[in-house]
Amino acid sequence: QVQLVESGGGLVQPGGSLRLSCAASGSIFSIYAMGWYRQAPGKQRELVAVATTGGSTNYADSVKGRFTISRDNAKNTVYLQMNSLKPEDTAVYYCNAEYYSGRYHPWGQGTQVNVSS
Repeated sequence: QVQLVESGGGLVQPGGSLRLSCAASGSIFSIYAMGWYRQAPGKQRELVAVATTGGSTNYADSVKGRFTISRDNAKNTVYLQMNSLKPEDTAVYYCNAEYYSGRYHPWGQGTQVNVSS
């Protein structure tokens, strides 16, 4: 089994920065890619950024140039560095894993990000 725990959310002013963390444990070698998703009130969950084990990354157009996904293999942790935050970035952020089988990890509790003055 793989366990994913995301953290690092909080309240930040527009233009500020936050760094989210997603720690993975268990059968991590089965993971093909790690991604960050978010869900704002009244909206569907959307993909924010994804990173494959091979190192390729992709971002939603709305966050390109502002967010960076990275990984620390020694700590089995994936990060989402969020800069130049906007109020529309306010959402619950989730990390998830795609396995080589094509399956996805169940959704966790997420971490709340509030961008407000």
